[in-house]
Amino acid sequence: MKRAAVTLGAVLLLLAGCTASRGPSSSTAASADAPAPAPALRLVAYDSCADLVAGLRKATQEAVTPWGLAGMPGDMRALNAAGDARAASAPEAMPGAAKAQAGADQAYSGTNTHEANVDEPDMVKTDGKRIVTLTGAGVLTVVDAAARKVTGTLRIGSDGNGGKRAASASQLLLSGDRALVLGYDYTDPEHSGAEFTLVDLAGPPKVVGTFNIGGSLVDARQVGSVARIVVRSSPRIDFPAQNFSDQSKIADDDARLAANRATVAGAPVESWLPQWAAVDATGKRTEGRVDCGAVSLPDSYSGTSMLTITTFDLAAPALGLGDPVTIAADGGIVYANGPSLYVANDQRWRTYMPMAKRGVAADAVVAVPQRTQLFKFTVAGAARPRYVAAGEVPGWLLNQYSMSEWDGRLRVATTANDASTVYVLEQRGGALAESGHVGGLGKGERIYSVRFVGTAGYVVTFRQTDPLYTLDLSDPAAPRAVGELKITGYSAYLHPAGDGRLIGVGQEANEKGRVQGLQVSLFDVHNMAAPARLAQFQVPGATSAAEFDPHAFLYWPATGLLVLPQTSRNQPDSAASALVLSVSDKAIAKTGVITHPTARYVMIERSLVIGGTLWTLSQTGLQANDMATLAQQAWLSLPSA
Repeated sequence: MKRAAVTLGAVLLLLAGCTASRGPSSSTAASADAPAPAPALRLVAYDSCADLVAGLRKATQEAVTPWGLAGMPGDMRALNAAGDARAASAPEAMPGAAKAQAGADQAYSGTNTHEANVDEPDMVKTDGKRIVTLTGAGVLTVVDAAARKVTGTLRIGSDGNGGKRAASASQLLLSGDRALVLGYDYTDPEHSGAEFTLVDLAGPPKVVGTFNIGGSLVDARQVGSVARIVVRSSPRIDFPAQNFSDQSKIADDDARLAANRATVAGAPVESWLPQWAAVDATGKRTEGRVDCGAVSLPDSYSGTSMLTITTFDLAAPALGLGDPVTIAADGGIVYANGPSLYVANDQRWRTYMPMAKRGVAADAVVAVPQRTQLFKFTVAGAARPRYVAAGEVPGWLLNQYSMSEWDGRLRVATTANDASTVYVLEQRGGALAESGHVGGLGKGERIYSVRFVGTAGYVVTFRQTDPLYTLDLSDPAAPRAVGELKITGYSAYLHPAGDGRLIGVGQEANEKGRVQGLQVSLFDVHNMAAPARLAQFQVPGATSAAEFDPHAFLYWPATGLLVLPQTSRNQPDSAASALVLSVSDKAIAKTGVITHPTARYVMIERSLVIGGTLWTLSQTGLQANDMATLAQQAWLSLPSA
């Protein structure tokens, strides 16, 4: 098997052992309790499709079971949380703060994103002039924010002749007069997959291009007008043991396994390479698959999944063909800060995969080490992403907020064996190698939220009480925990509020760890050695979507406005409501509650600010309220089908 030049290497870190200390500990990569390096994970490119398929067949034969390839749908794998973050030039930049664009004469809030100037897909977008939403199974609606009226609707998935295809869409990105809608097409087995639809908004909304690729959407990021979309796909192999009529012909598991391995041995390279199809504004269809030369393989991989990154410039005249880049790997969490994009793969779902052989205990599972692989790409302008480094850390990530790049180094927070650690990784050639770590956070607990702000880190762990740890990451070789605040309950989302303050959204709990209801906290972290809680606001029996989906969180620093969707088991009739709070230097006060004139159990999911108007979105409508008085200004019903 001939291999081209190695494209990258990566030092793998073995699972860290538990330390004897009860409190946080810090160390460098050379300290005694640091994970020892494992053999390098190298990525190689193949000089022919014949060599590529030989490697894929071999790896897949080793991974296949008597019942086929174990897998898990992509939409169950990734917790695509989002929230605010900092820009490299401004350590406490406020994501979701006021924005201004050409043609917009008033401040407006964007999607609450992890990193400033790196947009994330969501169900609603605004440019300060119009609001673009997706409701139902994929109905796009355009609203004139000043006139407060619907100016256009479009059902994503129309076949162009008044009919409907089996398609769904729930997220979009916006750039100028173009919206890129992300969804899934279920038309038929040959052409189903992730589908991206480019919509022109200059007049009545109309589709000007689509791109379909086999696989499921993991996540996407947008910088300027350029969107990068990550898709996961599985081999398209029809195993005889998956066909009921064939199973009776196969005597036992050994025979089934042999039959499946024989099927893999005869599978063509097309079985692994993602197929794509693009349709332009004229209806011209172009089909293809990822080129063999665009695929990189680790030295060790399963052959059961592929990650593909496509690139689209929303400012270009046409959607284009995506310029895909693929690696033979899995992944479920995406983080990007502008110049870099990372995909994390922790494989925790495999702990629920049944043993391949019969004759073992029914509850036996495959032992999966608690480790996370990290793949780094550089992304510049509209050029094809370039794969530059990879590495591995012990433990599993909570979500994308567990990662943050600062000054060229990646900080990663993980939990392994009921203890949490923050690692600092730096790129050394093609490796993401550890420069230091701080461990021992929350012994016997797991991470509930993470926030990195400049050279500071904040980690919340929980089991019965909520320790908020403050971390000094200014020295990447010796990160250290400098403070700890223990309170009941926990914060599931942390948001920088400027001036050395953090807003926490989560649940209050009693001393035994039993949750009591929604809790919003204001923390003072000026003195990292002595973090303190300045104020808290509680709603007994309530929860908020912002606890697990930061896109549902709105903070407007100019006025201290904080808006959270809420549901309450104590007030079931007020399901469609949003809690409006006012955050000052040392206090949190209730301003009011916004409700929609809709049926029970229809949730308010998003909120945004345009000028002096607070808009809230549910699946049935958009409502405008005066931001200062909360007086209702307009109600716009939205189509759902």
